[in-house]
Amino acid sequence: MFKNRLEAGDKLAREIEKLTNNIVLLAIARGGVPVAYAVAQRLRLPLDVIVARKIPIPWSPEAGFGAVAPDGTVVLNEPLVASLELSPEEIEREVLKVKEEIERRSKEYRGSRPPLRLQAKTAVIVDDGLASGYTMLAAIESAKKHQASKVVVAVPVSPVSSVRLIEPHVDKLICLLCQKRIAFAVADYYEEWEDVTDKEVIEYLRKAGEWMKDEK
Repeated sequence: MFKNRLEAGDKLAREIEKLTNNIVLLAIARGGVPVAYAVAQRLRLPLDVIVARKIPIPWSPEAGFGAVAPDGTVVLNEPLVASLELSPEEIEREVLKVKEEIERRSKEYRGSRPPLRLQAKTAVIVDDGLASGYTMLAAIESAKKHQASKVVVAVPVSPVSSVRLIEPHVDKLICLLCQKRIAFAVADYYEEWEDVTDKEVIEYLRKAGEWMKDEK
């Protein structure tokens, strides 16, 4: 159990500090932002946000059949898509909705600040936990497209199935608690669990931006 996302990030930092230099932290919004902020604060690392989002099943929006990254990268859970019998038109319609929401949130969170450059950097993608893993896959593919020299995923908790899904796509996966439970929910591993608001995301990024200026 973790007390909250900040404590989870502090514990993750002890593993991330073992990595090589030239690290850029990418926080998956919204839940990954306070986790990554705690890492960035402890290790004095540059922090940016990546608004990767699931593609909701039209008749069951709490569940998803894939995910989209800010640069338009789309990753589909192909077996699930086949079982749902979604048409290409239905998929494209849902993807378009998600892209519009990603664009809106990215502008709101980052403001006028450009994304951090990943070229020749080790991109460490942080979230508060993995569920199906497809949102993380979209973020990974996006980091690779932006020429990160290495891609590392760092999460406090994940089911074994998602670790196995992610590991072949990254240089390293850091997971503090890897669980075999069939019924898995990230929230179950936090004593304090509340939705992270847009306002909180913006504030974490603002505070991180202040020490990034100081480091320069």
